[in-house]
Amino acid sequence: MIASDLLLNRVFWILLFGVASLLFPILLPASTEVLSYQVQILVYRGKSLSVRVPAGYQLELLTDKLNKPRLPTFAANGDLFVGSRSGEVYRLTPPYNRPRTLINLDNYPHSIAFRQGRILIAQTDGVYQAPYQPEQPRLSHDNLTLMAALPGGGGHNSRTVAVGPDGKVYVSLGISGNCSDQYLGEPYPFYDRRGGVLVLDETGTEPQWRSYGSGLRNPVGFAWHPQTKVMYASNNGPDHLGYDQPPEYFSRIDPGSFHGMPWYQFDGKQLVWDSCIFTRPPRPIRDVTLPVVTFPARNAPLGVAFVPKGAMDTQLEMDAVVALHGSWGTKPGGRYLGDASTRRHPKIVAVRFDGEKAVRVDDLVTGFQSADGDRWARPAGVAVGPDGALYFTSDSGINGLFRLRRTGGVIKPK
Repeated sequence: MIASDLLLNRVFWILLFGVASLLFPILLPASTEVLSYQVQILVYRGKSLSVRVPAGYQLELLTDKLNKPRLPTFAANGDLFVGSRSGEVYRLTPPYNRPRTLINLDNYPHSIAFRQGRILIAQTDGVYQAPYQPEQPRLSHDNLTLMAALPGGGGHNSRTVAVGPDGKVYVSLGISGNCSDQYLGEPYPFYDRRGGVLVLDETGTEPQWRSYGSGLRNPVGFAWHPQTKVMYASNNGPDHLGYDQPPEYFSRIDPGSFHGMPWYQFDGKQLVWDSCIFTRPPRPIRDVTLPVVTFPARNAPLGVAFVPKGAMDTQLEMDAVVALHGSWGTKPGGRYLGDASTRRHPKIVAVRFDGEKAVRVDDLVTGFQSADGDRWARPAGVAVGPDGALYFTSDSGINGLFRLRRTGGVIKPK
């Protein structure tokens, strides 16, 4: 009797769960859709280039007239602005195929943002600002003033500026090398406060940078989730630990979060001490925030952008797009002078979110590297345009601007 009662009880609960699953599917965990792909031939200067894109999308080269472009930013009126290693800040108007120089600067204008009628330009030594009107064709050096100084110096000298959902100014910057003893906070001097994301405190008489997220080796790209308003950042790991270690990060950045570098490295399973640095870490290992997802080592993740509601298509809404630049590391040890065919492929990927949780990484656009390791493009910055398409820059091979758009137009949510 006891055995039969247990069997009946088990059958009852199995049937009940099955009926509930049919009647109340919304209570079950959601899952991100698997992408399907198609091969496209892109013809450039008489050469056929094979790329793989999501089904229903087309890749277009809008212009190859940019010089070492980096991060793109759309202004409220739809104009596109692109920073560069060459010193030029570009302005492009729709259809974004004729870049014009807004201003030329000496100290690496890597990125641009806009706030309250002013343009913000992040250079290696600080964030600069100037009054700016929509459709203004040129920016005068005389109108550009220092908003807040940043630690300068060589090694990871890009600076990314963005305005958050709270209206505050944020900047990311990396430490100078693999194991540089640098940290965003006390007791480190100003010129060694590197490696993370800063937020500008403008409540006093002089603006002051405050640490927002520390312990990141080189967080080039960051952006906010459209719904949760939580910040996420890409991060380049060091290149002294070989070809496969450590994985590159995609991390949630909360106020005051510490991500461990250069003292601690996440090997994909656990945090390990990096013996290349001998100073005492500013915070204990228990304070370290682990990445939400990772990319294979030596991928060099750069720009980050989230897909807002109504852009691209419904299956990619609220996902993050990341440009993987592709490192110079080769097998087996990760050194430069190896077989070029073993280098990680540059690509555009999507970090898929299930609700508020990042669950996996899917390819979006691949094919920028040939079998022998030659690269005809290396994605650097990404942005979603007012037309709902994805735009990205390439700063090597083709120095230009690409657009990934739906062939039938943007699919709006039902």
